[in-house]
Amino acid sequence: MPERLLLAHARGQVLFIAGAGVSMPAGLPDFRKLVVDVYARLDKGIHAVVTSSKDDEAGDLSGLTSQQIAEVRRFKRRDYDVVLGMLERRIDDKPSATSRVRATVAEVLRAAGKKPAPIHKALMRLADRGGASTIVTTNFDLLLQDSANSKTKLQTYSLGGIPRPGRSGEFSGFLHIHGALDRNPNRTSDLVITDRDFGEFYMRRRTVPDFIYDAARLFHIVLVGYSADDPPMRYLLNAIAADGVRFDDLKERFTFVGVATPDPVLVEDWKGRGITPIAYDSKDHHQSLLDLLERWATLSAINGKPRKVDAEIKRIVSSPRSVADESDRDLFDHLVRRGNTSERIRLSSLASKAGADTGWLDAIAEIALERESEASV
Repeated sequence: MPERLLLAHARGQVLFIAGAGVSMPAGLPDFRKLVVDVYARLDKGIHAVVTSSKDDEAGDLSGLTSQQIAEVRRFKRRDYDVVLGMLERRIDDKPSATSRVRATVAEVLRAAGKKPAPIHKALMRLADRGGASTIVTTNFDLLLQDSANSKTKLQTYSLGGIPRPGRSGEFSGFLHIHGALDRNPNRTSDLVITDRDFGEFYMRRRTVPDFIYDAARLFHIVLVGYSADDPPMRYLLNAIAADGVRFDDLKERFTFVGVATPDPVLVEDWKGRGITPIAYDSKDHHQSLLDLLERWATLSAINGKPRKVDAEIKRIVSSPRSVADESDRDLFDHLVRRGNTSERIRLSSLASKAGADTGWLDAIAEIALERESEASV
């Protein structure tokens, strides 16, 4: 974890954007699986092709019409938003909020995950900026809402109703930039799912790009639960990249990237798109990401557990600084650096009483001088 990100979070300057990967542990499908499930209900022929062949294989297209074959080819190119748009135009003729495709998407999502996963709860703790909690998502489900503390009264906003980003407490809530499922299954839900929808909200109205640009000027955006080739991520990245070229006041953006083995090419791919990747081991269903987010929340300067912070300080200083692990030295320095003067004095006293050697106390003094130097600039 880059310390500059941890410090930004401690100052309430981080905004999380949650993708499909956040809700998959709760049983929700990713975009690909969503399209497959829609075809299972609306077009058995295409469903048989896409589930019986790999993306790099043509599959048995006999018996399919030219329109269906075109959809299969787009599916195998992972243009899932285009696929749903083509399917909607083919079977519904005129796209509308009550089309069979949109009704089926809502049915699939409602039949999936019912309870939030631990990662939802960790993100909601991290979404607290101190006085206001705000989290952005491209997901349609309401699992973030269900994971929030019952005492936390946050409103849900979607699409054009999303408030303009700002540092005040008024900028708070659950912000569904691609729409949200209505809790009432008898009501239609406005969802951004097709290429036509993305064109509407990203290009014609510019609702999402304008929101992202304003947010990126005020906060360090952190993407969680995305892969580089997700259709929603492609649109988001294009919006961010365009503003990154035109404006130089955007804050650094980050994303968590799960990898089974070190992948420098994937890392550079993210960097080339203007995003700083934070790679983690994706084995065991991305357990290390959950562990990281939960530990971050526990040690948070905003709403973490002070006893846990104190326990970490005591544990770390039980060994001389000269022989401590680099990770422990970094964590100790961060916990000291992020605090104000009174907090640094408190931690210094705590470390001293725990038997810290002069190496740890000297580090506190150096950080204090560092902060004073920054304040005088």
